[in-house]
Amino acid sequence: MVKKTILSLAIIFSAYISLSAQELNCNVQIVTQQIQGTNKKIFQTLQAAIYEFVNNRSWTNNVHSYSELIECNILINFTKQLSSDEFKGTIQVQSRRPVFNTTYNATMFNFVDNNFHIRYVEFEPLEFNETSHLSNLTSILAYYVYIIIGIDNDSFSFEGGTQYFEIAEAIVLNAQNTPQAGWKPYEGSGNKNRYWLIKNILDREYSPVRGFLYRYHRLGLDKLESSTNEARTEIIESLRLLQEVYRKKPDPYLFLLQIIFDAKADEFVNIFSESFTDEKTRVLRILKEINPSNSRKYEKINKKT
Repeated sequence: MVKKTILSLAIIFSAYISLSAQELNCNVQIVTQQIQGTNKKIFQTLQAAIYEFVNNRSWTNNVHSYSELIECNILINFTKQLSSDEFKGTIQVQSRRPVFNTTYNATMFNFVDNNFHIRYVEFEPLEFNETSHLSNLTSILAYYVYIIIGIDNDSFSFEGGTQYFEIAEAIVLNAQNTPQAGWKPYEGSGNKNRYWLIKNILDREYSPVRGFLYRYHRLGLDKLESSTNEARTEIIESLRLLQEVYRKKPDPYLFLLQIIFDAKADEFVNIFSESFTDEKTRVLRILKEINPSNSRKYEKINKKT
């Protein structure tokens, strides 16, 4: 009886440690409407395999409670089946971060990768190694996992995600000889692919963007509930960091800035639509300068709620 009790406790403890070592709580969805006349069961198997790979693998050495897991979504839309085990499409990756003392989750990353070209044999195990490119599927998944973890860590401590971004960079370097697109500098239209994303994140000329991630979230959003006016001031100062990068123009496409705006434009509107008139004026001036394509959206800040 004692042995059974000890064994049961050991199993429970082992399961707890396994859960605590995970980093993500990720929803995975695969869409295949554009693929006709094929066995759709393989996509169900693949969806389950990706879910297991992303959620049940230990990506860092940190220990987390369930409530600390990073919420994220992966949406794969297959548009072509080239053979029985070769597929092309897109992958959209989104992640969120809770804001202290609220029920609100801030969007951290929202990116569509149009170079999703993989091979997958049903029931084949998904294997990944940080030092080599074993498959395009697992390299892409691991790359975005480390981008998500890096961005999340940057928002809690200044440049806290560096070690995870460096792993993402290593994944890119390991994939330089693969024939599939998305990993090399010349394969991105407007410098927009996996190579350029991690290059920009680690580029010192873009470092104020990482400073923005920390100041905006940790000193701004996390304090909006308790110290609204002070938090808004911090958020405005964090926007000046983005303005600094915009004026330097480290690359002609400002790829990393656009990714920030894709995640945050609506949030900026929600935060400042209830602020003071002079504050709205300052924010609008900055936002319209650094993100002119969303000027019409930012005008909503001036509208009364």
